Amino acid sequence: MLARTESTSPAAPAQQRAELSADVLVIGGGPGGSTAATLLAQRGRRVLLIEKDRHPRFHIGESLLPLNLPLFDQLGCSQAIAGVGLAKRAMQFHSMDHPTTQMFSFSEAWDGTPTHAYHVRRSAFDHALLQHARQSGVEVIEACRARNFRVEPDRVVVEAQHDDGRTVDVATRYLVDASGRDTFMASKLGIKRRNQKHTSAALYGHFRGARRNSGDAEGNIEIFWFAHGWMWFIPLMDGTTSVGAVCWPYYLKTRDTEPSAFFLQTLQSCPAMWERVKDATLIEPATATGNYSYSADRMAGERYVMVGDAFAFVDPVFSSGVYLAMKSALFAADVVDGALNDPAEAPRLNRAFERRVRRGLRTFTWMIYRMTSPVMRNLIMQPRDDFGIKRAVITFLAGDVYFSGPVRRRMLAFRAIYYFSAMLDWRRAVRAVVNRRNAVRPQTIYATDGSG
Repeated sequence: MLARTESTSPAAPAQQRAELSADVLVIGGGPGGSTAATLLAQRGRRVLLIEKDRHPRFHIGESLLPLNLPLFDQLGCSQAIAGVGLAKRAMQFHSMDHPTTQMFSFSEAWDGTPTHAYHVRRSAFDHALLQHARQSGVEVIEACRARNFRVEPDRVVVEAQHDDGRTVDVATRYLVDASGRDTFMASKLGIKRRNQKHTSAALYGHFRGARRNSGDAEGNIEIFWFAHGWMWFIPLMDGTTSVGAVCWPYYLKTRDTEPSAFFLQTLQSCPAMWERVKDATLIEPATATGNYSYSADRMAGERYVMVGDAFAFVDPVFSSGVYLAMKSALFAADVVDGALNDPAEAPRLNRAFERRVRRGLRTFTWMIYRMTSPVMRNLIMQPRDDFGIKRAVITFLAGDVYFSGPVRRRMLAFRAIYYFSAMLDWRRAVRAVVNRRNAVRPQTIYATDGSG
């Protein structure tokens, strides 16, 4: 159990200020936080997790990757997750410049890669992971927001506040920041930087009655390119479909009507997408969000690590958000456990952690930065499997971005093919680069979720 005392603090002279202590404090009850907390509790650590909301709560980012499945096995929650997910067996791409759809089936991936993933309602998925953390011995306090922190010689003290105004100081030997886009540590330390190479904004909503694929293909995630970015179509188990448009900020800045009307107008600009939703019902007002890409200068330091979006956010085009959060949390658990066992090892563990996480992120971002390029569209819409390169791309899309081996070598070959193709069509490639540089300039948009 966690140690608890009561004391009167100068910051709150008229009320009792609670004090807690734990081996590890995790800030954030999303997939990254729940994963890190569960793994550390399973290793015998006293873990406290504070979460600003009460679960279940809404969150966007509903599509998982096949390589999430081994993580569920390791956590011991595979059955619970299967109960809230719709099987996703392939990715389908649609381009207005190409006459046919291209499908990448996960069953064609490299040997050992799971052949499916899930689409999930994040409210149910995140709640299931948080409940599993509780069952694993994690103490969870919901509706409690981290406000500040200070580093002392042998501990970190986090000041937090309950939604009823009560305050608490948590003294911990190690801090895991899984605060997502709140970026608690990066913001407090002043090390959060807007990504100058990529920025995006989004419109999204949920439809009832959208036209889906049939049979085993019902759960396929579908990506539609359009003039101002790309769109997603994600079927969910409860019969609703998540639909969104990730746009360059200049486009969202043109919105001169309420978000739902602008959202429907945007979907109409892509005939293949509009055909799917024109007879469906938008079941709640659309949301506009400033999903500006960012990263922190570092992801680990004296008695802390950052995981998932607390460190960096790029773009959701490959459904990488939950996977990157959970995978970085897995690596972070090794860092924290190792540093608690031998504090002298902490610097080395931090460096290895950062190299590993950045490597996976770079693998995704190289392709994300080029997804709107006509050269990349042509390669995806007209794939060839010479030397197993298509299989490698499918395995990459399944989440294999961290390790060396045949997939990595073939992805390097895919990059070479991309650059060679760009040289052959250099005028078009140069125009695309210029247009993209203009498009990624940060602009003020009219978000409806408080993000920008």
